[in-house]
Amino acid sequence: MKYTQNLSPDERKMMRSVFWRSWTMNASRTGATQYHALGVIYTLLPVINKFYKTKEDRAEAIVRHTTWFNATMHINNFIMGLVASMEKKNSEDPDFDTSSITAVKASLMGPLSGIGDSFFWGILRVVAAGIGISLASTGSPLGAIVFLLLYNIPAFIIHYYALYGGYSVGANFIERMYESGGMKILTKVSSILGLMMMGSMTASNVKFQTILQVSVKGSKEAMKIQTYLDQLFIGIVPLAVTLVSFWLIRNKKVNVNWVMLGIMILGIILGMCGIC
Repeated sequence: MKYTQNLSPDERKMMRSVFWRSWTMNASRTGATQYHALGVIYTLLPVINKFYKTKEDRAEAIVRHTTWFNATMHINNFIMGLVASMEKKNSEDPDFDTSSITAVKASLMGPLSGIGDSFFWGILRVVAAGIGISLASTGSPLGAIVFLLLYNIPAFIIHYYALYGGYSVGANFIERMYESGGMKILTKVSSILGLMMMGSMTASNVKFQTILQVSVKGSKEAMKIQTYLDQLFIGIVPLAVTLVSFWLIRNKKVNVNWVMLGIMILGIILGMCGIC
C-alpha cells in the first residue's frame, strides 16, 4: 500500500474509481482507429473531471484520448496511471507539451504488451489451466474453481498495483524525460510508429482486386489489369483510396460518415460493372 501513502483522500477516491472503471477497457472495440479508445476515455474520466475545471479543457482531454490504443489487459493499467499523472501535470503547467501524453501511450503499448502477453497468456494462463485440467480430469469440480483463482488473483493484484505504480512514478518519470531530452525523442518515435501502423492497417484491411481484362489482338490470353497494377505497385489502389480519404477528412473537413458512404457506393458500382 506504499503507493497510496502520498496521495490525498481525493486522489485516492479518484484512483479507486479509475481502477474499477479500467476493468471495462477491453469491452470497447470500435474499429482500427479507435481501438479501446472509448474504454480509455471512460477509465480516465475521473482524472479529467478532477484536474480540468472548464468544459473546453475537459473536451480537449477527451479528444486527446480518442487515438488508437491496445495493450495487454492488467498491465496496461501502468500506462493509465502514468497518463493520469501526466494529465495532472498538464493541468498545473501551462507550458506542458500535451502531445507527450499521446507519445507515452503509443511508445509503451508495444513493450508492455510484449511482457504482458508472454506472462498472462503464455505462462500464467497455461499453468493455471494445466493445474485446473489435472483436477478436472479426476472428476473434481474444483478444477474450474482452481483455474479461475490461480489466474485471476495474480491478475487482480497486478492490475491494481500497476495503476498506482504508474501514477506514483509519473511525476519523476516526466521530469527525467524532459531533462534528458527523451520526451522529444519519444514524441518523434510515436509519430513514426503511427505512420507505420497506418501503413500496415492499410495493407491489411483495405482490399482491391479487379477482375477487369483487356483483349489484345494476336494474343490468346487477355491482359489482366490487376497483374499490371501489382507490377507497378502492390496495393496502389488501396493506398490511393486511403490517402484520398485522409485528404478529404483532414484538408476538406468532409465528415467521415460521408467518406465511408462514398466508398461503399463506389464499391457497389464497381462490383455491378464487373470491375472488381
